[in-house]
Amino acid sequence: MEYSTIRYVVRHDVARITLNRPDVMNGLNAQMRAEIDHAMRRAPQDARVVVLTGAGRGFCSGQDLGDRANAADANLERTLRDEYEPMLRSIYDCPIPTISAVNGPAAGAGANLALAADIVIATESAFFLQAFARIGLIPDAGGTYWLPRQMGFAKAMGAALFADKITAKQADDWGMIWACVPDDQFAEYVADRANQLANGPTQAYARIKQSLRQTYDNSLDEQLELEAKLQGEAGSTRDFMEGVMAFLEKRPAKYEGR
Repeated sequence: MEYSTIRYVVRHDVARITLNRPDVMNGLNAQMRAEIDHAMRRAPQDARVVVLTGAGRGFCSGQDLGDRANAADANLERTLRDEYEPMLRSIYDCPIPTISAVNGPAAGAGANLALAADIVIATESAFFLQAFARIGLIPDAGGTYWLPRQMGFAKAMGAALFADKITAKQADDWGMIWACVPDDQFAEYVADRANQLANGPTQAYARIKQSLRQTYDNSLDEQLELEAKLQGEAGSTRDFMEGVMAFLEKRPAKYEGR
């Protein structure tokens, strides 16, 4: 696929996907959703970590309402099922670590696109906005799933009903994101974290993601059984052997991701 709405660059085992419609604050249209989906499915073959970010002064303004001749006539259910769901699943189900680098405002579906990643890092001047109620809609693009899990039920309900801006600092304080970083340190911090994951035990990361996500649906017995199974698999990897040898030899581990 030739990309026209995103940039896709791989360097040092980091695949960087940049939403690239800065003239509309990286608003999501059908083409961009398809390209994000394609790039996310491609990334595990090219890299060991994905960074999703935005071009210009914003991360993503959400659905580009100007993408349709008459937005009021749009079939929103079809759009969510056929276009948003594959894109979001490709991020959520990605077998390698994913980072949303929120470089500016993230609104509506753009906010929930960011929250689909494993790790969310936001610059201090960024904010998150569940803008849906302002136009008579409910949070979509996974918002009703991510929000209660990442900020708690009470905060999620307030964010959805009031549609107030949530600053990056608030999001950090509420446990909604991993980190809020000063603007002048943002790029370096994201790069350092991405490189850390790109050089880490990739197979263990995949199993960490699986085990933590299944905990919401499992009983204690089921979770303990899953832990034992996944730990057994992780223990058979070359990365585990390297990690043990590096510990015993008092040197940094050199993980291959296998």
